[in-house]
Amino acid sequence: MPTVIFRDRSDAGERLATALAAWRGRRPLVLAIPRGAVPMGALLAARLEGDLDVVLTRKLGAPGNSEFAIGAVDETGWRYVAPYAASAGATSEYIDREAAAQLETMGRRRAQYTPARPPIDPKGRIAIVVDDGLATGATMISALHAVRSKGPQRLICAVPVASQDALENVRPYADEVVCLDASQDFFAISQCYLSFPQVSDAEVVASLRASARGDEASGRKPA
Repeated sequence: MPTVIFRDRSDAGERLATALAAWRGRRPLVLAIPRGAVPMGALLAARLEGDLDVVLTRKLGAPGNSEFAIGAVDETGWRYVAPYAASAGATSEYIDREAAAQLETMGRRRAQYTPARPPIDPKGRIAIVVDDGLATGATMISALHAVRSKGPQRLICAVPVASQDALENVRPYADEVVCLDASQDFFAISQCYLSFPQVSDAEVVASLRASARGDEASGRKPA
């Protein structure tokens, strides 16, 4: 049974900001994986004096168990399929259907989250992809692949907690992996937080808008 490590996502975000303090002043681009990581990403962007955006990727749930990831898909349609997908009952036809459904969800979310502007371009930037934890690593792999394809100067995976297997899975996709605790043997990331409420689409939109207003107030524009 995992140990509670963080009070909530804000606590985890503050600790991550400390671990990533070397990038303050370099105006990093913090890319949060919706929905849970977006408030954490907003805090990181503020502490590191960077920009905030989302990177959209969706896990591919196993047949009969949508919470268990057998892979992930990004906005372009690129897929990561885990080696154990077939043993979990996922046929190629099933994966095609699941990916199509998740692409539809991402299309709706992109229109909802950033309706008035395109995604911030990570080309040449210090890009920090953040999630609230890694169980299998599938979603993070998809997110890192999506960002890498756009040519960031440096690509960093940042998470408060992860399984050892997940960390090993994501390392080849990032230049640097920052994880505060990888000692846990867990089935659910939520078990590592004292408070781990669901984050709504409305909260995601509010975080992105507040971050944009902060940039405007400081006279900054997304680089």
